[in-house]
Amino acid sequence: MGQESFLYSFVARGTTILAEFSESSSTQNGWGTVAERCLLNLSSNSNKFTYNYDHHAFFFLVERGYIYCVVAKNSISQTQSFAYLDRVKADFKERCGGGKADTATARSLNTEFGPILEEHMKYVVGHAEEIDKLSKLNSQVLDIKVIILENIDKVRDRGENLTNLVDKAEELGTAAEGYKNTGQKVRMHMWFQNMKIKLTVLGILLLLALILWLSICHGFRCTK
Repeated sequence: MGQESFLYSFVARGTTILAEFSESSSTQNGWGTVAERCLLNLSSNSNKFTYNYDHHAFFFLVERGYIYCVVAKNSISQTQSFAYLDRVKADFKERCGGGKADTATARSLNTEFGPILEEHMKYVVGHAEEIDKLSKLNSQVLDIKVIILENIDKVRDRGENLTNLVDKAEELGTAAEGYKNTGQKVRMHMWFQNMKIKLTVLGILLLLALILWLSICHGFRCTK
C-alpha cells in the first residue's frame, strides 16, 4: 500500500479482538500491541477517539459495545481514517451481525473478516482525494442545513411577531370601527339638536311676526 498507508486494524467486542489485519507480523506485534493496550482504556460510550503516538495516529470508533480501530501514519488524514472505520463498521454488521459477532471468540473471525479489512484499507487509500472531497461536501451540506434551520427559526419567530401584530391590528380595527360608529351617532345627534334649535328660533320668529301683525292690523284683516 505504499508509504502513505494504514498499518493495522481490528474489530473488537469490548476488549476481545474478533478480527484483525496488519501489513506484517512486526507491525502487528508493534502498533497492534499499542492499539490493544489503548483498547483497555476506552470509554464504552458510543463515540470517536483519536490518539497520537510516535508519528502515528490510532483511530477508534465505538458503537454499542463494538470497537473499530485503525492505526495510520500521520500522512493519512483523519477524514480518510474515519471513512475507513465507517466502511468497516457497515460491512462488519452486514457480514457478522445477527448474533454471530456476539458469540465469536477472540480472533475467530480473522479468516472471514481479516481480508475485508485489507480491502477497505486499499480502497480508502486509493480513493483518498475523492473521500476528502466528499467529506468537505458533506460538511458544506451540514453548514447549509444549519443555516436553513436558523432561518426557519427566525421566520417562525417573525411569524409569531406578525401574528401578534395582526391581532393588534384587528383590535385597532375593531376599536376604530367603534369610534366611527360612535362618531356617526354623535354627529347625527348634533345635527338633530342643531335642527331643533333652528326650528325653535324659526317658530319664535314666526310667532313674533304674527303678534306684530295682529297688533298692527287689529285682527287678520288690515284696513287702509
